[in-house]
Amino acid sequence: MILTEIDHVAIAVNDLEAAIAYYEQAFGATVTHREVVESDGVEEALLAVAESYVQLLTPTRPDSPVAKAIEKRGEGLHHIGYRVDDCAAALESMVAAGARAIDAAPRPGSRGTTVAFIHPKGSFGTLIELVQE
Repeated sequence: MILTEIDHVAIAVNDLEAAIAYYEQAFGATVTHREVVESDGVEEALLAVAESYVQLLTPTRPDSPVAKAIEKRGEGLHHIGYRVDDCAAALESMVAAGARAIDAAPRPGSRGTTVAFIHPKGSFGTLIELVQE
């Protein structure tokens, strides 16, 4: 099995501060990491849930994939991040199984991770992020 655990569930939001406040009030969650990922055009806030995260994402520019997703589908579930031991091997395995890679090769992600995205077409409608810590 190449998946080791769920790294995060990503939720796209228009107002990051309001979303953080909601999670703090509703669940008692606290932000454990916050970062702007310039290459993806997003700002993220991670809220720890056991060994995984809820990742709140907001676009920092109108041409980012998250901005386009919110424009098309509204706020809500954006993608699932799965932890893997070897991002390149996991990407290769998924492509061999018929997945459509968005990233041709793994690239730097937030928190110093290595990531690769798999297109929802070919993975039953779910955008998948492979995450190697």
